[in-house]
Amino acid sequence: MSDPYASRPALHEQALDGFGTVRVLALDAARDAETVHGWVSEERAAFWGMTGLTRDQVADVYAHLAGLSTHHAYLVTRDEAPVALLQTYEPEADRVGECYPVEPGDIGVHLLLASAGPAGARPGWTAALATALMGYVLLGLDRTRIVVDPDVRNEKAVARFLRQGFTAGPAVVLPEIDLPEVYLPEKKAQLAFLRRETVGHLLS
Repeated sequence: MSDPYASRPALHEQALDGFGTVRVLALDAARDAETVHGWVSEERAAFWGMTGLTRDQVADVYAHLAGLSTHHAYLVTRDEAPVALLQTYEPEADRVGECYPVEPGDIGVHLLLASAGPAGARPGWTAALATALMGYVLLGLDRTRIVVDPDVRNEKAVARFLRQGFTAGPAVVLPEIDLPEVYLPEKKAQLAFLRRETVGHLLS
């Protein structure tokens, strides 16, 4: 049987020496729901805010997202195995845009990595994958700055972004969103920013 990911067109593909081939695919809400539900249901993904959702509810969330022109979701694979969920958004169309001065060329990013699995921690693995994804967002999408907004309590995520070259911004309170199609509780977030010129030498 052919690999279900290999047959899907990649929006970005990059071979990294000693790591493998990273491909960024448009997330298919129905087809990828099982994989994404497995990730967001894990205790370690509590800050993603979807631990209580069923598989079908996760599919509904991403089907709604697929209908937006300002927010996008991607499934990331490494050597045809799914390894991460990447989401991008226009800050001015998101609640984070109310909390800092948005600049032209800004793009927001959420990143959820798959668990390490039975093999345990993989030294350098996260850094290699993040570099490939930063290259896609900054160069492939032609943006000048990434903004991330992890929960202030998610110390691992904050530290990971800072190790990748992000500069810490202010801690802010993202307002609650209560709409028929989406509910997001108030969130205290640590903003961090990465400018393209800061990491250009790593991405070229």
